[in-house]
Amino acid sequence: MKILIVDDSPDCSLLAKTFLKKAGYNDIITAQSAKECFELLGMDGPESEPNNTNIDIILMDIVMADVDGLEAVRKIKATASVKDIPIVMVTANTDDNNLQTSFEIGAIDYVTKPVNKIELRSRVRSILKLKEETDRRMKLMRELEEANRKLERLTFIDGLTAIANRRHFDKSLDKEMRNARRENKVLSLIMMDIDFFKKYNDSHGHQEGDDCLKQVAKVLDNVAHRPGDLAARYGGEEFAIVLPDADSENAVKIAEKARAAVADLKIPHGNSTVLDYVTLSLGVATVKPICDKAIPQDLIHAADKALYLAKENGRNRSQTSEDL
Repeated sequence: MKILIVDDSPDCSLLAKTFLKKAGYNDIITAQSAKECFELLGMDGPESEPNNTNIDIILMDIVMADVDGLEAVRKIKATASVKDIPIVMVTANTDDNNLQTSFEIGAIDYVTKPVNKIELRSRVRSILKLKEETDRRMKLMRELEEANRKLERLTFIDGLTAIANRRHFDKSLDKEMRNARRENKVLSLIMMDIDFFKKYNDSHGHQEGDDCLKQVAKVLDNVAHRPGDLAARYGGEEFAIVLPDADSENAVKIAEKARAAVADLKIPHGNSTVLDYVTLSLGVATVKPICDKAIPQDLIHAADKALYLAKENGRNRSQTSEDL
């Protein structure tokens, strides 16, 4: 445990340091002024920089020549990187006002001068044990929060393709539909199928089929690059891209970009009657701002209808819907 003693009296610092060293605390540093204390804590650098001093406790003299201990504590507690370090005031003046002020500005305890060996050791030991337990609990809390974030992310990610799953798609489309209605903007949706994917699975096997889905998903995720765009696995070999604030013309361009990008993968597909590699059929639908009664299912239905037409018209193409 690392202890910082701040006292403008070298004799007082030496006495406190000696008492603590005999109690087994060997990592002790001293500062003879508030300014030197601030430098040791790294408070003279950019405020955004984290505290790398690893100070576990500060013993702060109240009466010092340049900046008194109370003002020093105020500045420390106002600095995000070091505000959580416990501070014990060291004072020869046990005036109630001084002590009350010390606690009000963030000090955790006090020790009287001349320093009593037993008192100093017991106060420091108790505070360090409390800090150790607090640090342990904070670490566990951070680990729990991180685990919860990962778990939450997993609930929205498709386990195979690592893009958004159906649940995330549904929530996102509903949110974007409400945003479009509120802000009087357009919203487009692309629904797409891998052409003859069942035949691909039958001839290449499910392992190759899974790999094909992963490659297609990665391409679609790259195509959906604007802020707010969302590429998702809708189910099986069917994918979707939600396009906030994209009109029909721009949505078709993105659909064609997706179609061409998947074709450029040149994933062999000997059982396709379209080409000898994997292709996509895509349906595009757009809800206009004036359509304030549309719901997400309307947009999905329109995009699905356009997708059906794309398949009927030969596949490996995109088709728009005029239903909305």
